[in-house]
Amino acid sequence: MSSAESGAASDHPLGASDEPRGELEVVHAFDDGPMPTGVSVSARGRIFVNFPKWGDEVPATVVELRAGRAVPYPSAELNRATGLDDPAAFVSVQSIVVDPADRLWVLDTGSPMFQPTKPGGPKLVRIDLETDAVAQTILFDPQVALPTTYLNDVRFDLQRGEAGMAFITDSADSGPNGIIVVDLATGESWRRLHDHPSTKALPPHEMTPIVEGRVFMERPEHDSPTQVTMGADGIAISADARRLWYCPLVSRRWYSVPVDALCDRALDDAAVAALVVDEGDKGGGADGLQTDAAGALYATSFEHNAIVRRDPGGEIQTLVHDPRLLWPDTMSVAADGYLYITANQLHRQAKYQGGTDLRSYPYHLFRVRLPGGSR
Repeated sequence: MSSAESGAASDHPLGASDEPRGELEVVHAFDDGPMPTGVSVSARGRIFVNFPKWGDEVPATVVELRAGRAVPYPSAELNRATGLDDPAAFVSVQSIVVDPADRLWVLDTGSPMFQPTKPGGPKLVRIDLETDAVAQTILFDPQVALPTTYLNDVRFDLQRGEAGMAFITDSADSGPNGIIVVDLATGESWRRLHDHPSTKALPPHEMTPIVEGRVFMERPEHDSPTQVTMGADGIAISADARRLWYCPLVSRRWYSVPVDALCDRALDDAAVAALVVDEGDKGGGADGLQTDAAGALYATSFEHNAIVRRDPGGEIQTLVHDPRLLWPDTMSVAADGYLYITANQLHRQAKYQGGTDLRSYPYHLFRVRLPGGSR
């Protein structure tokens, strides 16, 4: 029996098929509670997930999955901020990332419901996975984390400087976008590519995102639809740590810039901007980017319920396509040779559906085997 007759996924090299491609495994089904965004997996296989405060009741904005349960991490107390400016607790976490040294970093937006930030709220927190204790908290100057800033995702290069550097996307929907660079030794941070065109959402005449057959727009219950304006979102560092890749949420293109330039304080922003490279069409709108040690890049494709893979030679193929990938959000390349992905139905929220919440449980954490078990 042929693959077509059996209903199996197409073996066409470009994945040109309406059938599922790749094999998703369910790691965890979120049968109740808030929608997840970020996921990260430690070298020892510990799985961490976060839930931003976007309107759902959020008992804990960071959890560890233990024996099928979402347990507040590192404690319930750290998940109980007293206000938008609480520097000692998590306000609303958008991303969590285990770095190459197997330490968990928590990226706190300080912006539940996308409210204006206050000093003390936006922060980057390092947790020692051996002790499950906070080891470092980096607060951002108001000139770096602006009132409009939405800290979206973060990547690390631990080979630069005394303790390494972090790179964060500012995906603000009502203010300047850009990349925030952080010196992990000193806690000093600065903005790069401030409101550069490559960090901005495309206007409707340049991109009309379509998800589940409907144009993706903000659709208030009693007002006219407006374009989604979230900017720089997905971010990844190349395997050789030479280039930082990034993309706005509403764009089918991705861009790269030299990491050296981002870190060089002697360069002004115009000089850094001159080094930005348009890396071409990635095949759809992406919420998350990732890279593996073999030099491949991965992008979620919320328009196509898919994850695409760009090999080191530049060819793009579909890694996995599955109707259950309803808004694939964040990815984590794990030591077990799998790519972990959250799917959270973001586009079905009431703000995009005329005031009616069309989300339905469960939300999912999936994983898919990487080619050759790449890490």
